[in-house]
Amino acid sequence: MRHKHHYHVRHFREREYRPGVSVGLFFILLGVALLIATNDLLNFGSVSNYFTWQTAMIFIGVLLLLNLRFAGGFLFIAGGIWFLQDRFFIFTPEVFKTFYWPGVITLIGLAFIISSLFKNGNKDI
Repeated sequence: MRHKHHYHVRHFREREYRPGVSVGLFFILLGVALLIATNDLLNFGSVSNYFTWQTAMIFIGVLLLLNLRFAGGFLFIAGGIWFLQDRFFIFTPEVFKTFYWPGVITLIGLAFIISSLFKNGNKDI
C-alpha cells in the first residue's frame, strides 16, 4: 500500500511538457483574436489596427499566463496595455499614470509567490 502512494505522489509532482496543449491554446487564442478583429468588437477600426506589436505583446502575455509563466505573462500584458493606452483613452488620466506601474510591479510580485506555490505546493502530499 505504501508503494502505491509513493508512486502516486511522484507521478503527481512530475509535470510533463505537452506541446500539443500549448499549440492548441495558441490556435484558440488566435481564433478568438480574429473573431474580435473581424467583428470590430473593441472599436479599433480595420482588422490591421488589431494586429500590432502592442497586441502581439498582450497575446504573448496571455499565452505565458496559460502556460503558468505568471511574471513574464503579466509583464508582457502590462507593456502591451501601456503602449495601447492612447487608443483606450482620449486623454490619459493622471490616476492611470500614477498607479499603473506600481500595480503591475505588485502583480508581478504576486505572480512569483503564486508560481512558487505551484512548483513547491505538492511536496507535502
